Amino acid sequence: MTPADACAGPADPAGAVRKVGVEEEFHLVDLRTSRLTTRAPELLDVLPPGSPYVEELQRCVIEANSDVHRHLDDLRVNLQSNRSVLVDAAAGLGIGVVAAGSVPLSVPTEMLVTETPRYRRMLADYQLLAREQLICGTQVHVDVTDRDEAVAIASRISPYIPSLLALSASSPFWADGTDTGYASARTLVWQRWPTTGPFPDVYSAAEYDDEIERLINSGVITDPGMVYFDVRPSARVNTLELRVCDSCPSVDTIALIAALFRALVIREARRLDSPSPPTSPALYRAAIWQAARAGLEGDLIDVDHSTPRPAADVITDLTASLRNELEDCGDWPAVDELTRQALTFGSSSARQRRTLRRRGRFTAVVDNLIAETAGTLTEAPLPDDPEGRLLHGYRRPEQPADIPTVDSPDRASYDEAVASAGASRPGYAEILASAAALGANTLRKRQYQIEREQSIDGVTFRVTGQSRAQLFPLDVMPRYIGADDWQRVSRGLRQRALALNTFITDVYGDQECIHGGILPPEALDRAPGYRQTGRMPAWQRVRTHICGTDLVSPEPGHFVVLEDNLRVPSGIAYAMSNRTLMTQFMSEIPMPAATMSVADVPRMLGETIAAAAPPDAHADGIDIMISSGWQDSAWFEHTILAAGAGLRLTTPEHISVDVTDGPDAGRVFFHHGTSRVPVNTAYVRMDEDMLLSSNGFHDQPLRDGILDGLGRGRFALANALGNGVGDDKAIYHYVPAMIRYYLGEEPLLDQVPTWLCAERHQRDHVVDNLEHLVVKPIDGLGGSGITIGPECTAEELSRRRVDLLTQPERFIAQEVVALSTHPTFDGNGFYAHHVDLRAFVHLRAAGDERVSAHVAPAALTRVAPAGSLIVNSSRGGGGKDTWIQGADPAPREG
Repeated sequence: MTPADACAGPADPAGAVRKVGVEEEFHLVDLRTSRLTTRAPELLDVLPPGSPYVEELQRCVIEANSDVHRHLDDLRVNLQSNRSVLVDAAAGLGIGVVAAGSVPLSVPTEMLVTETPRYRRMLADYQLLAREQLICGTQVHVDVTDRDEAVAIASRISPYIPSLLALSASSPFWADGTDTGYASARTLVWQRWPTTGPFPDVYSAAEYDDEIERLINSGVITDPGMVYFDVRPSARVNTLELRVCDSCPSVDTIALIAALFRALVIREARRLDSPSPPTSPALYRAAIWQAARAGLEGDLIDVDHSTPRPAADVITDLTASLRNELEDCGDWPAVDELTRQALTFGSSSARQRRTLRRRGRFTAVVDNLIAETAGTLTEAPLPDDPEGRLLHGYRRPEQPADIPTVDSPDRASYDEAVASAGASRPGYAEILASAAALGANTLRKRQYQIEREQSIDGVTFRVTGQSRAQLFPLDVMPRYIGADDWQRVSRGLRQRALALNTFITDVYGDQECIHGGILPPEALDRAPGYRQTGRMPAWQRVRTHICGTDLVSPEPGHFVVLEDNLRVPSGIAYAMSNRTLMTQFMSEIPMPAATMSVADVPRMLGETIAAAAPPDAHADGIDIMISSGWQDSAWFEHTILAAGAGLRLTTPEHISVDVTDGPDAGRVFFHHGTSRVPVNTAYVRMDEDMLLSSNGFHDQPLRDGILDGLGRGRFALANALGNGVGDDKAIYHYVPAMIRYYLGEEPLLDQVPTWLCAERHQRDHVVDNLEHLVVKPIDGLGGSGITIGPECTAEELSRRRVDLLTQPERFIAQEVVALSTHPTFDGNGFYAHHVDLRAFVHLRAAGDERVSAHVAPAALTRVAPAGSLIVNSSRGGGGKDTWIQGADPAPREG
């Protein structure tokens, strides 16, 4: 029996406590895969006879109907009881239950419509709409005196319905894992049906019934049950039904919406003798769209005044305006507290996005939704922040974040902003205080505004395993790096870049490093990045024009090199974008006057590429950037850097090579329209194998012509071919020895102790200590294939042990570094997330066979999901604006 059926008896007179009931729709997911499962018929068969559960259009959805209640607490208990029965029965079948507008993991083609005549007809009539109905909603029923009253009230409460939708918003992701950019994507899907949207312009039950009859006669719908207006009178009994809301994982959210809707019905019933200004249908639809877009994190439209206002203000004002009715129902204390909680924790949609940012996996999002639906999710407590810094989520000294290593198993991470006793570290006192002074609600809104601006600007990165690029999340708390620390790091970066450049030049030349015993000959045989093409051209003194070095900080003032990137290091444009966004949206956090500007980064790149010109450069030649195109994960960066550096951004199909014996032999040309322009230097932002295997203009193969141009000194590539040998994870082991050999200096930056598994005794050490070590494929990119011993299951360690015993040459192992943590805003406060730093060094030929090294004034801080040590952007991490103090470090020649 639905709540509407239960309300069929005599209603209370206007002004008394009216009964309220709820219909909830639930997604069913496979507990093993976290994907939608079409097992509703099987679950319905095992539920108790006479229980309040019914089938829905899709066989991956079940509906539950509450009883009707006058007391809000009774409704909450009833809803939780219905969920408990459903959850327990489903768990016995290996099924999870999710109350949300959508779930991010499903295969739409595997979904099935329930086999009843009515639903089969709906599928035949509505096709795509029915097939994509992978959404769930919550409906609230409140009893009314009669259907005339229901119609009269429905036309009066339109201005407030968008606020109720915003409270319920729980569908940010679509079935394929795409972030839709909306808080309630379900609303977009739902409103495609022909009878959804605003209540029609009618004022009596007779007028309403005539309207529905006309719709049925039109053939668009078959019965009154297919009328899906956002609010509607029941077709059978005296209730008014709210239909606009997403399903809600939290019972408290449903209780809040039900209480507010009942209070609205009571208030407007009392006002029926007073005129009510009509609501513009166009403005109403705009307000619904805005609520679906923003949830509680952005602005809602104040329909009465046709203006945008912060969602928190709109919801607070609505609750306050209904206080009399809520008190009459006995709901005011509960609603006041539930409203505060809703605005403190934010919408379910925002919480799901935070879960994805923190943990980097959609399965974690689904797991949290299952737990919250069942009432077993351990929710973060409401902020208890006596220091006024929103640091209530920080670990205290008695709860260290231990990260064991082989040599020091009790070694723990340190936090760069907050000392163990809770005091601010140097440079952070004003930053922390200013950020906390904004409050969680304002920070959530700013985060939403930043994400919206990123969407406009296309600040995206493709996460490994996803078909579409996602926004590159920017945290609202900046990272501060002091001048002394940066000077030390810069000296070490320049030293390391010069040594690696010399190594690559040497290894493709005389190979003095082999003869001098710096690394064994077999090291090159095992290095996937060592290529014959790297021997071309011999004239090029600079091979690593732009180096990206990844650093971590295990203790204050101490930075350690984690990895070198000498092929196509990305990230600097994201650092520039982060600065722009922070300046625009977080100006209340004062940036120190000594913070280095990032404005000259593009000009610096242009100068570096110009300095890479070949010996026989064309007088009218240009410099270009070659990308694989818009589908590249870093396409945003390519467009920003090319425009700022004065490079023509192009793809291989706009390039041609002259393979004749004429005067242009060895020249490379860029084609634009009907013109053909010679190219001197190409900054390559794509894999070298992809470039050399591409066909160019008029489908001409490019490989031979590019190699010929390099050999003749008429064309240059930055970075050079074959550079992968220098950032090979096994070669990394030898870099300190290279610095001593080529530069005659001691390394200024430490690096992580590394074991080469190709060496038998080192491999045995790794196998014996696998649970304490990080194991990486030597050719792995983007954090792929990594196992972190302390985070692995016994099964994962067993599989990696087999890899090491059968293919040891494919792997290296390193200690687990105690990466520093940094305050990161997670919706309610600042929590400790691990961070690293990608810094950039430019190398240029400086004359007299020397090379100069220049450190860029911008660096990218990357943030790991909570609890993870993998900060790589392609694994779902985010970024921070990095405030580096001091003047630009002076270049070094070597």
